[in-house]
Amino acid sequence: MQRSTDRIITTQVGSLPRPIDLRKMWDDRLSGRPSFDRAAFDARVRTAVAEMVRRQADCGIDVVSDGEQGRLGWTAFLPERLSGLEERPVDRRGGFNATGRERQKGEFEGYFAERARLQATGEGREYVPSAEAQKALQTQTVCVGPVAHKGPGPIQQEIANFKAALEGVRAVEAFLPSVGPDNMGYLPGQNQYYATQEDYLQACAKAIREEYKAIIEAGFVLQIDTPVAKFNALDMDVPTFRKRFGLLVEVLNETLAGLPEDRIRLHVCYGGGRGPHSEDVSLPDFIDLLLQVRAQGLSYDQNPRHEWEWEIWKERRLPDGKVLIPGVVGHTNDVIEHPELVRQRIVRLAGLVGRENVIAGTDCGFAQSVFAPKIHPDLIWAKFRSLAEGARRATKELWGRAA
Repeated sequence: MQRSTDRIITTQVGSLPRPIDLRKMWDDRLSGRPSFDRAAFDARVRTAVAEMVRRQADCGIDVVSDGEQGRLGWTAFLPERLSGLEERPVDRRGGFNATGRERQKGEFEGYFAERARLQATGEGREYVPSAEAQKALQTQTVCVGPVAHKGPGPIQQEIANFKAALEGVRAVEAFLPSVGPDNMGYLPGQNQYYATQEDYLQACAKAIREEYKAIIEAGFVLQIDTPVAKFNALDMDVPTFRKRFGLLVEVLNETLAGLPEDRIRLHVCYGGGRGPHSEDVSLPDFIDLLLQVRAQGLSYDQNPRHEWEWEIWKERRLPDGKVLIPGVVGHTNDVIEHPELVRQRIVRLAGLVGRENVIAGTDCGFAQSVFAPKIHPDLIWAKFRSLAEGARRATKELWGRAA
């Protein structure tokens, strides 16, 4: 991984909204329409990746991704790549963020009901998928047999699209995200094959390692996304969560053994979506475990509930070699953070852990699903520009010169 050796470099977390015409193609594909043209779809994915890479670079993002344009969702694409998994219909009418202590306590009932209604109607979206496509998305991944990687075809296609998109684009570095082994079936009832959840986790880790290796061997930084590790904590007390997260760290480190630590970054977050977040665990509750992961970069969100957590570095030393990638702009609010606020967030952390150990990032990815951006794309690009300008101002303060 590149470090901020002579200026604060910038990045984001991965997913970006699909263009409207690509969303329409996804609709045709999911609906099984005869009009769906796979060759045309693949070609549009390639051009969409190129568009996303250029937009990131034009906005001042240094470490770019492919925007996950060819994926149905951050985990929904897995049955295409791993055997033993299948999608089964599930009733999601329970509403927005249907799990968690907030719901268990009966808090914010009006808010959750309103969010569920908006999700169901698609109100305010640029593109509302057809009823057929929405039905196709009402599924849950279930493990029904041995989990194994099916072959390199899909990940190699992603790599080829990304490499082509990077030609002629000025980027400091490029990364591709992949899911953490805990994200393939963490809800009750999803493991219907393995004797224990730990056995299932181990099998998923062994299978997804093939994707990890392919990304690194292609010359990209690997980002492992594991938001569920904390999202699921909404149903747990802290000791139970620490036990679960500790197991994940153990399995992750076994999975990453032999892979170069300085080509890996880990993204953790509080579920990646809107909501009160009043029952989130806090970073101090598990930072000791997080720092044990064999990944050089640690990407994490600082949504308003968690911005205070930067203070933990007053008392805790960042281990040598680690790089922090805090979210300095949000992904679920419509407010464009002022560059001075971005500068402040960067500078105060750099003052505690060292300027070379900070990369300015975003809280999470910007696409809720293949059809639904978390905020309008106009605002995403504006947030990226503010992120880049704030990093330039932080550079001037930290190095005493313009970037």
